[in-house]
Amino acid sequence: MLSYSIKRLLMLVPVLLGMTIIVFSIIHAIPGNPAQTILGTKATPEAIHHLNASLGLDKPLYVQYFTYLKDVLTGNLGTSIQDNNAIASEIWPHLAATIELSFAAMLIAVIIGVNAGIISAWKKNSVVDYIAMIVALIGVSMPIFWLGLLEQWIFSVKLNWLPSIGQTDITSTVAPITNLYLVDTLLEGQFGQFWMVVRHLIMPAVALATIPMAIIARMTRSSMLEVLGSDYIRTAKAKGQRMGWIVYKYALKNAFIPILTVIGLQTGLMLGGAILTETIFGWPGIGLYVYNAIQARDYPVIQSGILIIAFMFIMVNFIVDLLYGLIDPRIKYR
Repeated sequence: MLSYSIKRLLMLVPVLLGMTIIVFSIIHAIPGNPAQTILGTKATPEAIHHLNASLGLDKPLYVQYFTYLKDVLTGNLGTSIQDNNAIASEIWPHLAATIELSFAAMLIAVIIGVNAGIISAWKKNSVVDYIAMIVALIGVSMPIFWLGLLEQWIFSVKLNWLPSIGQTDITSTVAPITNLYLVDTLLEGQFGQFWMVVRHLIMPAVALATIPMAIIARMTRSSMLEVLGSDYIRTAKAKGQRMGWIVYKYALKNAFIPILTVIGLQTGLMLGGAILTETIFGWPGIGLYVYNAIQARDYPVIQSGILIIAFMFIMVNFIVDLLYGLIDPRIKYR
């Protein structure tokens, strides 16, 4: 296991290197002069030349790339053009908010999606199966931005049950120890504040969880149907074991590898898909951070945000690869 982990980490090196090339190329492929875009149409040639020099844009592309790569490897993500702050220091609170939202959304998606898929496979071709799969189809087809606005209209405007935007109330007294506000409130024993953060988290987490939940449910049903037709399942039934015990003890464990693959992919996609959700709900995550940077043409922030999201996607899939062996002992790492 250790040797395999080391090999996988070494294999990540060219992937991460290629990722930096792609991110660097995307930003430089944007039409126009970044300095001209930042300063506006009325900027003088002297001002544009000065900003190009300060950003290093007057150097050859390969020099710019190696400078960028060196900065990334040393933890220097550059300086925001908007507020002149170091990006590395101000990006963590936004990243923490996205991690909190993505974790909550994935928890909802896995719990509901896996159980819905199991019940559908267990009750194949029943009314329950048809209803679950129709709901899953609707979930896959429903745009996040529309669902988010619908949630706000129903639960905030009409019923006034949940707050419509933000991570905390304006009057919040949460002290950001880790910037994971749910964790912070528990560490400080502020259970009233904890409930406040949960209330802000419910709607964006449900909106973000809808598509992954539907995909996980469909994959779980497909995988469970294949396993439930196996000989050892029929043998367990013949021995008189309860079907619920058979499904969760034996069948789910053997069907979980493809489900885990989908969960890993959806977790990575969720980090990128959070941009829409965070923008709609005003959630101060890295998606909203990048969106505001795009609006302000803050190229260093855009570049850093894309890099962080891509890095997290790669690491999630690396962790999923390692989890395969823990779930299924038949998988041997070499």
